[in-house]
Amino acid sequence: MASQKEKLSILSEMIEFAKVDGQIKEPEFNFLKGVADQLGVDRETFNSLFVSEVEHVQPKSQADRILQFHRLVLLMNVDAEQQELEVTKLHNLGLSMGLPPMAIQRVLAVMNDYPGGVVPPKTLIDIFKVHYN
Repeated sequence: MASQKEKLSILSEMIEFAKVDGQIKEPEFNFLKGVADQLGVDRETFNSLFVSEVEHVQPKSQADRILQFHRLVLLMNVDAEQQELEVTKLHNLGLSMGLPPMAIQRVLAVMNDYPGGVVPPKTLIDIFKVHYN
């Protein structure tokens, strides 16, 4: 289980990603709140992340980095809008996590094959497995 510091870093990164287009829409906020609930972050702490910065903590395991990348893909598509700025930012975040560039590109290419851009977890994992074998 992730530490409190790691949980806040995950959420903070997601909030900053949601802000990349200048605003956080209601579906994005609701998705973020759902992730906060899943991580066990209380409402007050969650709300504070919108106005204060926390130390960025890179997920330790490759699986955790892939999970965070998947959360970001879902967040980008939750409002049914994909802007080039968001796609570029997502690609760069994946690279900064140390994920294979070809796997990132493949995920970004196939997400449009699924309703709402929701890449099934098994598909995502299979894409990354190819690049780690």
